[in-house]
Amino acid sequence: MPFRTLALTCALAALAACDGLSPGKTPQATVRPAPTAPSQDSENLRRHYAHVQADLLARGLLRTDGGGPDTPYTADMLAKNFERIAFYDEYARGGGLRRSSGRAGQLRRWTAPIRVSMRFGPSVPDTVQTADRALVNGYLGRLASVTGHPITASQSRANFHVLVMGLDDQAALSAQVKQIIPGASTSTLNLFRNVPRSIHCLVVAFSDDKNENKVTSAIALIRAEHPDLLRKSCYHEEIAQGLGLANDSPDARPSIFNDDDEFALLTTHDEALLAMLYDPRLSIGMPLEQARPIFQIMAREKAGRLY
Repeated sequence: MPFRTLALTCALAALAACDGLSPGKTPQATVRPAPTAPSQDSENLRRHYAHVQADLLARGLLRTDGGGPDTPYTADMLAKNFERIAFYDEYARGGGLRRSSGRAGQLRRWTAPIRVSMRFGPSVPDTVQTADRALVNGYLGRLASVTGHPITASQSRANFHVLVMGLDDQAALSAQVKQIIPGASTSTLNLFRNVPRSIHCLVVAFSDDKNENKVTSAIALIRAEHPDLLRKSCYHEEIAQGLGLANDSPDARPSIFNDDDEFALLTTHDEALLAMLYDPRLSIGMPLEQARPIFQIMAREKAGRLY
């Protein structure tokens, strides 16, 4: 079974599944109720994802080595992958789960410092919360180093919200989304509440209503029922995609921006993609034809070949 993630982009004034979105203040920490036994539905989902992870590992997938001699790539391959992942969308911008037209868009990324908060549902044990915060904090430092863009963990004034919630946390999830997006529509809430089992995690990036290519905030949803490696893989992919690399490509290798499940964690190839995305030689809103000769040069630099 493919390990599916979901990356959507919405303008603040967009319609369809993202109508009425206008991210507001960082949700305040709430008092955690006393833990209760997980529901049968949550336990069933937890067992399902444990089987998914075990099956993928048995087939040699969910690699954590970042690639090696068996996954070489050339400058041309890197440039092609960047074009497909940075300039195309799997889903229509502002269209919820509606497939994109397949036409190239313009370069999209953040301009403001990115402040990432993590919010956990009551079902998530304190030990998991502590470990995952440390994991994500370290990952944010890596992303900041790769992109040269300020990316830090912050529980206040956050603009990138990572919600770790399970089936038993639906009330907490709805409350968090409503705090982040005042006036969120029913369709927007359902986008987070009624996620198909085949979609393991998702991220929705929001753009400025005056410039759809300027990402201003994001919400990632990570399922609490995932075993450790699947959950870690979701952190890696959704946070990276929320930076502006919204698409996947079956040709990208070694990469997490590929639905083949081969790699669980960000690779050196993916670091090159992120560095190219935030390179000042490219600018927000740049069309593909204008950007292509520039990122082809970048790809040669990243591959160590200037020719």
